[in-house]
Amino acid sequence: MAQASAKIDIPASPDQVWQRVGGFNSLPDWLPAIPKSELREGGRVRHLADSDGKPIVERLETFDNAARSYSYSIVEGPFPVTGYLSTLSVSAKADGKESQVEWSGKFTPNGVSEEEATKLFQGMYEGGLNALAAGFVTAKK
Repeated sequence: MAQASAKIDIPASPDQVWQRVGGFNSLPDWLPAIPKSELREGGRVRHLADSDGKPIVERLETFDNAARSYSYSIVEGPFPVTGYLSTLSVSAKADGKESQVEWSGKFTPNGVSEEEATKLFQGMYEGGLNALAAGFVTAKK
């Protein structure tokens, strides 16, 4: 099983950051590569479209509002992996006024090398977290 992970510090409180990313349907609010999200099955499944219009279906596996964390799996998507499970979490930095966001995943490569699959998700996580952080920097100006 392969894995990828990215972290970023954001100059906003954990509650502010969680308010933006904590909703399972909130990806279009902060992730430019996902312009569309629709919840189904009582909010436990999200149907996404990437910027090329390719469908992605993800299932919410765990959600902990108090810990500011949720995990999800990919049910259907254009990715060369199986058994994908990812976690997005927000934690407080030492001063409590800033946050650290971590996005990580585990998966089994399918038709590509472990290095290729890891590089793909590493890039998505890093790019997504950079876009999230940029939204907070822009909001502060």
